[in-house]
Amino acid sequence: MPTPPTDPRRLVERDLPIRTYDVDFAGIVSNIVYVRWLEDLRLAMMEEVYPVSQAVADDVAPVLLETRIAYEHPLTLQDRPRGRIWATSMRGVRWRIAAEIRVGDTVHAHAEQAGLFIRLSTRRPVPPPAPLVERYAPPEETP
Repeated sequence: MPTPPTDPRRLVERDLPIRTYDVDFAGIVSNIVYVRWLEDLRLAMMEEVYPVSQAVADDVAPVLLETRIAYEHPLTLQDRPRGRIWATSMRGVRWRIAAEIRVGDTVHAHAEQAGLFIRLSTRRPVPPPAPLVERYAPPEETP
């Protein structure tokens, strides 16, 4: 899995609450909750520089194409996880991000996602919006 960037501006971190309805009969956080957390983290990433409301006003929307999650250690209702997300690529019309769900120094899950942005009016792919590229693209990809 990709390692987080050293530049803290390229990294978004958020606390991830565990709700009583997030755990299964064994008291373990359900796998689907991690997918919801990834959505929350991606939206937080956009909110910092290019909120969804602005994207929609610009006739643009993100589309998720792929999600991979490696579950390392289970989480329970008592845990206080924190999510970290960053871009690993923003080339052409595609973007890739990586994320970690941690409690302290322990990584409980690694994830990678791929997607693109589309023009809402045409449903055709467009390059990632400039504010996102300028803030999050790996240094070797920034113009």
